[in-house]
Amino acid sequence: MTDHPAPRLSERLFVALQHLLPQHGLSTLMHRLARIQWRPLKSLLIAQFARIYQIDMTQAVEPDLSAYPHFNAFFTRPLRPDARPLDPDPLVVLCPVDGRISQIGPITTDGRLIQAKGHDYSVRDLLGLAPGADHPFDGGRFTTIYLAPSDYHRIHMPLTGDLTGMTYVPGRLFSVNHTTAKLVPGLFARNERVVCRFATEAGDMALAMIGAIFVGGIETVWAGAITPPHSGRSLQHVAHENGGQSIHLERGAEMGRFNLGSTVILLFPRDRVQWDPGLAPGQKVRLGQRLGMRR
Repeated sequence: MTDHPAPRLSERLFVALQHLLPQHGLSTLMHRLARIQWRPLKSLLIAQFARIYQIDMTQAVEPDLSAYPHFNAFFTRPLRPDARPLDPDPLVVLCPVDGRISQIGPITTDGRLIQAKGHDYSVRDLLGLAPGADHPFDGGRFTTIYLAPSDYHRIHMPLTGDLTGMTYVPGRLFSVNHTTAKLVPGLFARNERVVCRFATEAGDMALAMIGAIFVGGIETVWAGAITPPHSGRSLQHVAHENGGQSIHLERGAEMGRFNLGSTVILLFPRDRVQWDPGLAPGQKVRLGQRLGMRR
């Protein structure tokens, strides 16, 4: 008896269609549509989305749907400060987003992360490292959090940190839902992504923002919009300049956002963080709640 049931025909067709679709072209089209300010269209998009996904606008700084100039402004709306209280213990690693845990646990000593049952991929590929480049995450801890369309789509700092590097890695734009994660090998290391590295009190922290189909827009608070446009180069390092000043972000501060939604992957080195034992794949999490403790 196999541990991995054969995928259903509908699942195989869903993934096969994604291979055929012009992923970047569709995502660019969606990016433009989400910024149309023609009132009848933008109002229809916002109202229908809020109804379908039952968005609680009482948590937003601006609860009036008509006040948003376009759909993307609504989608990336800021929340009231009291909507996501932060765990006050300074040793706690905060959840950086609203979402659902896809995977959580150890990174193997040879640098492999679980993508889905029966599939793993390498830290090196995820980070977009050059051959021979070193990293501190073998034997460490990781968690993958999927953001659904209804979730808050700004990303915040799990710990206070100083930016040490940011890498934009071009790639495909497959869906990042459960079905695709089961059937597309190395999904998160194949999709377009932005990887940010921070020096924290728990050592080197990596936070990878993974793009997806219709979700090609990724930005950070210090560099602004990084994608689109979608680069065709195999690897591009985005050099950060800030007038010679370093980027320092406090625990809980906003560090980036998805223009539409996707996935965040958080990595720590060996023996620096311990995840809470009650956390498991499929569990819903919210920004500011406790994921674990730094050592």
